[in-house]
Amino acid sequence: MKKKIITIGAFLIIFLVICAVLFNKKDDDNKLEKVKVAEVAHSIFYAPQYVALHNGYFKDYGLDVELILANGADKVTAAVLSGDVDIGFSGSEATIYVYNQGEKDYLKTFAQLTQKDGSFIVSRKKIDNFTLNDLKGKYIIGGRLGGMPEMTLEYILSENGINPQKDVEIDTSIAFASMQGAFIGGTGDLVCLFEPNATLVEKEGYGYVVASLGELGGVVPYTAYNARISYLEKNPEVIENFTKAIQKGLDFVNSKSSKEIAEVILPEFPDTSLSDMITVIDRYKNADTWPTTTEFSEESFNHLQDIMVNAKQLDKRVSYKDLIYQK
Repeated sequence: MKKKIITIGAFLIIFLVICAVLFNKKDDDNKLEKVKVAEVAHSIFYAPQYVALHNGYFKDYGLDVELILANGADKVTAAVLSGDVDIGFSGSEATIYVYNQGEKDYLKTFAQLTQKDGSFIVSRKKIDNFTLNDLKGKYIIGGRLGGMPEMTLEYILSENGINPQKDVEIDTSIAFASMQGAFIGGTGDLVCLFEPNATLVEKEGYGYVVASLGELGGVVPYTAYNARISYLEKNPEVIENFTKAIQKGLDFVNSKSSKEIAEVILPEFPDTSLSDMITVIDRYKNADTWPTTTEFSEESFNHLQDIMVNAKQLDKRVSYKDLIYQK
């Protein structure tokens, strides 16, 4: 009988300890500041962000971050301007479009995550010793008109003596999320794809990765975080803490091996094997995709506008100081 009472007592103590831990965890979670972020795409390209999420860096800085997939910079912008989300994550060109449209509560960028284009040119046929001249006369699925991948492609072609309007056919009618499927279905000679899509297409035998737009396009604030002026003014601590968490994510990817990074973010991509993810991360590392800091230079911002002007998507340039958030 005595043993039975001791056993029951031990179970009660364990139960109470577990309850205390769970309640404390719930209480801690309630203390976190909830932040909704609309991301332009879900890609290994954004590894530092997923590292910050899975390594608990956001929570370390008191934030409960919810990522919402918006599929396209235009949709990200709409979500931020409407107040459906607090922070937008997309190409910095989106903030320029909003500013030039005369929006009063316009968007400012406060942190960059990537400094190169993250897409790769995938060819239906194998091309040995690929050069950009191999694109002449070809049909390319390029992405949304006015989006960074398509504009970067046009810029690269122009800088290498290839007329984007005459020497190639760039299809801008296919939605970002449908580009891989369209190519597999037989559309186009080449397609520009982010990872892991490019590697999956290659692995399944539908094409061959022949070039990185990031390596060819130069340094720009390619994907970055932005928010409305009103939100930035009301929530400076949230912005500061969010930026610190992202910086820790950047520090991680720039100091760890591709395998270590892959093991952290693998839950974000359940359909991608560890070996494929390591291959993808290697590609991004080789292209110097991830900056060492969330801050970016006026020079890189102006280069972004050079790309937009070349694509005839920007009539009026914007000052760096007008669109970059400074506390």
